[in-house]
Amino acid sequence: MEQTQTIAVRVSDTRAVVAASAVGTIMEWYDFALYGAAAALFINRLYFPNVSPTIGSLAAFATFAVGFLARPLGGFVVAHYGDRIGRKPALIFTVALMGFSTVVIGLLPSYATMGIWAPILLVVLRLLQGFGAGAELAGAITYIAEYTPRGSRAFYTSIPNGCTAVGLGLAVGILALLGAVLTDEQMLAWGWRIPFLASIVVVGISLYIRSRLQESPAFEQEQQKLRSATKLPLAEVFQERGRNVVLGFFSVTGHNANAYVLNAFALGYIANTLHLSRNVALLALLSAAAAGVVMTPLFGILADRIGRKPVFIGGAVFVALFAFPFFMLLGTGDTTNVVVAMMLGYGIGFGAMSGAQGAFLSELFETRYRYTGIAVAREMNSVLIAGPTPFIASALVAMASGQPWLVAWYLVACQVVTVVSVWLAPAPSRLEVKGV
Repeated sequence: MEQTQTIAVRVSDTRAVVAASAVGTIMEWYDFALYGAAAALFINRLYFPNVSPTIGSLAAFATFAVGFLARPLGGFVVAHYGDRIGRKPALIFTVALMGFSTVVIGLLPSYATMGIWAPILLVVLRLLQGFGAGAELAGAITYIAEYTPRGSRAFYTSIPNGCTAVGLGLAVGILALLGAVLTDEQMLAWGWRIPFLASIVVVGISLYIRSRLQESPAFEQEQQKLRSATKLPLAEVFQERGRNVVLGFFSVTGHNANAYVLNAFALGYIANTLHLSRNVALLALLSAAAAGVVMTPLFGILADRIGRKPVFIGGAVFVALFAFPFFMLLGTGDTTNVVVAMMLGYGIGFGAMSGAQGAFLSELFETRYRYTGIAVAREMNSVLIAGPTPFIASALVAMASGQPWLVAWYLVACQVVTVVSVWLAPAPSRLEVKGV
């Protein structure tokens, strides 16, 4: 496999790149986590009021999944231009589109005002949101990987992955704060819209920071070497690294299933199935996000020291072993047990797989089609696993008369897929990992 040449850059450049990539990722996951939480608590009642609570929740989570249908298309299109004309313009476009869609969702009238057009427009906005998000994290990982030394690549690329938990924490924290100062009636009437409208602040910061960055030096060097842009990165990556695309696609299965059981399904399960207070559910998710923020870069450091594969596989094995105890802890109805269960699932399961994932995926592909390769692997899996997971989990609970054990088995099966695919993936050379 072609070895990407080491590019000497200043520490200040690296920090700026990491910060710019991280703030966009925060925006992406703030948007998606906010919608996932709102779908479980408010959107089901506002946009699907004429059905039972169970069907309303399924419909709300179906609109959540719709956003993921557009992610691969967005990933393919934006990553295509990211590999052809540069990482910087692609990353500016993604954050602008995501921010626009989120703000408009906050302005969208409910079913009571617009009738059937309300859920239809909601689906359209989710599709736009998903199109922009489809290339965001892949672009952030690509940009950072091409700026950082090999020996610390897992740590640096783990930061945007960890910032997904920051976005989650911001979304849940604002909802929890509003829930503490507003009544349920006020939250349902207008309070839930505030976090969507507030995203305009993060968009403005993201656009300002990203507009001041330089292009990836590895990308510029590759363009000079080839003397012209790669014409069709998608065709080349499948032709030259098709096996890596397939293994990369399956490798994130366990991560996506675990993440979306925790940050979307569990919120509604705690509040609606276990009948605990909404504030308990939000506290648990906020605590879990904090654990993910802290643990992800620590696992990134570990992945630089012992390898990407052991850390990635270790995270999947933990989630598989913890799936049944996780639901047992939730089922006690005790606030402490609920919070601990969520923190362990996010801190260790999410943290380990996120800590290793960025370096693992970026080292599967060469510079000229790296953005496309990562986007294809991640976003095709998003359609299959990430988006549908809250819907699948809700349906499994309904099938089991309110019991969560089928969801636990679903989690276990997804982790097995990750373990096998990461195990089979080619390991980068010692030079690639150690940076010597």
